[in-house]
Amino acid sequence: MSDELVDLVLSEADEKMAKAVTRTRHEFSAIRTGRPSPALVERILVDYFGSEVPLQQLASFSVPEAQLLVISPFDKGAIEAIEKAVLLADLGVSPSNDGSVLRLNFPPLTEERRKQLVKVVKTLAEEGRVAIRGVRRSARQDLDALEKDGDVSSDESKRASEKVDTLTRKNEEEINAALAQKETELLEV
Repeated sequence: MSDELVDLVLSEADEKMAKAVTRTRHEFSAIRTGRPSPALVERILVDYFGSEVPLQQLASFSVPEAQLLVISPFDKGAIEAIEKAVLLADLGVSPSNDGSVLRLNFPPLTEERRKQLVKVVKTLAEEGRVAIRGVRRSARQDLDALEKDGDVSSDESKRASEKVDTLTRKNEEEINAALAQKETELLEV
């Protein structure tokens, strides 16, 4: 019984830490590097017939050239609403509307802007690491409660805490690796 409780705490901590890493990577994908990506616009909310709808449900995306992102709405009547949402999203570009598709021409990033984006990415990485540490703290509290209730011995609790620390280090290293990769992409000219 005690092993099952410890395993439950560990698996729950592992799952939550993995979700924090995944969320951090997803946030990284929304940061623009030298080339535009659909991830920059797919989460933009569009006011479509009175309800907020993510842009990815209203249009398809393509990147035909290195600095160009094309948004092709499924419903041509929604193009004005999509254009307005893109303008409000403050991407630093103005959409070009030809009546059937929107073209977003992304100028090359300046060195100063690249350095600003690196700072943003570092902040997102730190938020991910803080989330992982929060999961570690919660798991340790659960283990301490199990020990206090007499469900596990202090040795089992200590071993489980060491496993939680190992999970924490592993997931923080994943975030650090993703951060290093994103920094490299941002600073690449």
